[in-house]
Amino acid sequence: MRLPVTLIRHSLLAGISGLPLIVAAAPGAHAAGMPQLDFKNPLVTGQVIWGGIIFLFFYLALRGWALPRVETVLKNRNERITGDLDQAHAAKVEADKAVRELNETKKAAAAQAQAHLDSVLEQERVSAAQRLAEMNAKLEAEIASAEAGVAAERKRALESLRPIACDVAESLVQRITGNAPDRAAVEAAVAKVAGAGVSGQPAAV
Repeated sequence: MRLPVTLIRHSLLAGISGLPLIVAAAPGAHAAGMPQLDFKNPLVTGQVIWGGIIFLFFYLALRGWALPRVETVLKNRNERITGDLDQAHAAKVEADKAVRELNETKKAAAAQAQAHLDSVLEQERVSAAQRLAEMNAKLEAEIASAEAGVAAERKRALESLRPIACDVAESLVQRITGNAPDRAAVEAAVAKVAGAGVSGQPAAV
């Protein structure tokens, strides 16, 4: 795309190059009723000469002073706009990169947090299972100890009641039969009954 300064230069050069065509067409134009192109008239010739000098002066002034400054301003503006666009593009690239890094960091943090949560839950599950196993073992030990204590107390109670049972049995047999039974046989029978009661099985008569 051409700069405006280049277009102005080309327009001025085209105007200068068209002067000979205007001069060549002047006789025909004068004959057609255009007295301003009658170059035989000294006034018209002077106007044309001064107009050419003034045009040339303005052309040289524009070419040597005004147009270079305009071209410099336009060039600097174009370079500044291009630089701003490049900076904006670079900033967009950096922003996109920062967004990608932020998303990756968020994903990594979420994955790490999930892994930590899973690890904590697994540790709590193992710890709860271990505590439950310890509680079950403790309860079983306490139940076994209580059962053993109950059995021991029952055995002591039966042992303390055995002489009384022997006396009662001996008295009953003596009243029923009228004869005094053998003490050893009575004690053996009571011991047999007491052993069957301890084991939970019915005693044989």
